[in-house]
Amino acid sequence: MKKKHIFYVCFLVIFVQTSIFGQEMREKYEKFPSYFGLQFSPVIPSNFVGTPETSLTKNEFSTQLLQKIGYTFGATVRAGLSKRFAFETGMNFVQRRFAISMSVSDSNVFATNEMRFISYDIPANVLVYIQLSKSLYMNASMGFSLVFKPTSIGVLTAPGSYHSFRHTGRVNRKGGLDLQASMGFEYRTEKKGFFYFGGSARVPLKPLFDLIATYKYQGYSNTIYAQIDGSFLSLDIKYFLPTIKNRGPQFQRGPIL
Repeated sequence: MKKKHIFYVCFLVIFVQTSIFGQEMREKYEKFPSYFGLQFSPVIPSNFVGTPETSLTKNEFSTQLLQKIGYTFGATVRAGLSKRFAFETGMNFVQRRFAISMSVSDSNVFATNEMRFISYDIPANVLVYIQLSKSLYMNASMGFSLVFKPTSIGVLTAPGSYHSFRHTGRVNRKGGLDLQASMGFEYRTEKKGFFYFGGSARVPLKPLFDLIATYKYQGYSNTIYAQIDGSFLSLDIKYFLPTIKNRGPQFQRGPIL
């Protein structure tokens, strides 16, 4: 699926959610609870949302960068907006892994290595609920993530005999914006909290980093450039702590409030 198709789908979801939200405005004076939780997600590269494999060749030098399974974890806060809608944010640590293979044609030179790329994000998602039973809910969400990429990365591979390879992931902008959408199911209990399992898609609006691959042999040098997408799917596991009611007398709404 092309990125522009994902954008069209997300626009349709926003339109539907906004229409439903207009019907919920009469509930704005009601009190809806907020929840704090933790989340963990395996990061799964997929051709469905991006390009996990990049192959480059220039003259005798060939290299391949393949995004592998990584992970993300962090804290999440969900604020209730109505019986059907909520807003979810938080802060997450994201680690992507990339396997590198490199070779020189007409020789026995071949090597492998690995790079790890770290980023942090602050999501901002709007959720819509569908109640399936007393305790089981399905929800869908869509929104953006503000992304911070603290540093560029690089690895040096020296297989010997004066041959060496350097792969650099150069970050041009430390800040970025990702489009994301998810769908899943959650089981709610009053005393033990909420248990959520679902899936997400993340698509950076700009390349994750620029790949600079260089092969050197004595005084000779050969360099290849490419842009790395960094999109992925994920399996999301979340746990929200139960809401604890305050003990003692509670404030009662009067005729004015």
